Amino acid sequence: MKFRYLILLLILISCGGQKGKSVGNQWIQLFNGKDLTGWDIKIAGYTLNDNYKNTFRVKNGILKVCYDEYDHFNGEFGHIFTKRKFSHYKLRVEYRFVGEQVPGGPGWGIRNNGIILHSQSAESMGLDQKFPVSIECQLLGGEGEGERPTANVCTPGTNIIINGELITRHCTNSSSRTYNGDQWVTVEVVVSGDSIIHHIVAGDTVLTYSEPQIGGGMIPGGFPLPAGTLLKEGYIALQAESAPTEFRKIELLDLTK
Repeated sequence: MKFRYLILLLILISCGGQKGKSVGNQWIQLFNGKDLTGWDIKIAGYTLNDNYKNTFRVKNGILKVCYDEYDHFNGEFGHIFTKRKFSHYKLRVEYRFVGEQVPGGPGWGIRNNGIILHSQSAESMGLDQKFPVSIECQLLGGEGEGERPTANVCTPGTNIIINGELITRHCTNSSSRTYNGDQWVTVEVVVSGDSIIHHIVAGDTVLTYSEPQIGGGMIPGGFPLPAGTLLKEGYIALQAESAPTEFRKIELLDLTK
């Protein structure tokens, strides 16, 4: 009888542990596929949540960065932010570039977008501030010839460490292959607070760096923190830099639990 009770107890403990693991491994859908609920918009030159010329919109279950209502791009760099901060997580995004760059967009902005990590909030940005202080997983599309990797890292107002070296240059390329055309690409980012960050493309780790921190050159409206301050958390955002882009999946696995 005691043996049977022991077996029953072990089964209950096992089932309880599996249930807890299952709950902890649920992905959070940051984009609900219907509208922009849960997001804040900040476009340079415009107030918080003024979605200038309907730049960010949802159609047929896809979050779109659109410029069909623009006659000319005049530096209206935009970002769409989560309403809450995250620290330890795995983020998965499926994106693709579509159509042509809006007239007036910068040369570097062709087929260029980004996933913004450890960012300041949308409401803390200055009216004319173009980019938030943050870490950027840069998304690039191929231009038909030559190499142009995606999931690079750029550092607006920040620095990082790679192989023990403080990196102060703005962008560092990953080892990913080039993705030409309008194909969907899956990028994952694994963020461990102020420790280590991995960029993953189609299942392959293409870039690793650590100790995201405030850089020496502050940008207007940025974090009022001294250089070298480690960034252990922040908001997540997607960019609008003059290249039409589509996102069909934006999901997060919280690793703090």
